[in-house]
Amino acid sequence: MATPTASHTTEEATDAAAPAPRSVAKSGVPSGDTTVSEGSAGAQEPAATRGRTSIAGGVVEKIAGLAAREVPGVFALGGTLSRTLGAVRDRVPGGRPSVSRGVKVEVGQRQTAIDLDVMVEYGVPITDVARDVRENVIAAVERMTGLEVVEVNVSIVDVRLPDEDLADGEPRVQ
Repeated sequence: MATPTASHTTEEATDAAAPAPRSVAKSGVPSGDTTVSEGSAGAQEPAATRGRTSIAGGVVEKIAGLAAREVPGVFALGGTLSRTLGAVRDRVPGGRPSVSRGVKVEVGQRQTAIDLDVMVEYGVPITDVARDVRENVIAAVERMTGLEVVEVNVSIVDVRLPDEDLADGEPRVQ
């Protein structure tokens, strides 16, 4: 049985030639009995801590884009130019709509910041939609990635007006 030290105790038997378990996480903050740093390697380390997980910015963009589109009152994401270019690209055979259009992110090791360009429906309270977008995006990104969302900046870039070509829901020309 291993001898307890001032900085670490363990109840597992250890080989005298094996390196002593680390008692301080990579961040320098002590935590628990058998804390290891992220990205550790070695047969003595728990399987869940062998290696490092990194999340690409594109992943965060997609999650944020989908979460923003779920909010009632959001018609589309992206400015007029990006939506126009995206519509042309989407018509190309094999082209797919981009769920990250209108979304920009910065991703660090533990945190992310998100910027959204949003087109809202006419008549909706814009401040309420922006608040709901922030709440939904933060909840989705933090739940799915484990990253702390430090800010979500919402830019309302356009308002979708009711279709003026239709009167009373009937087409003008048949």
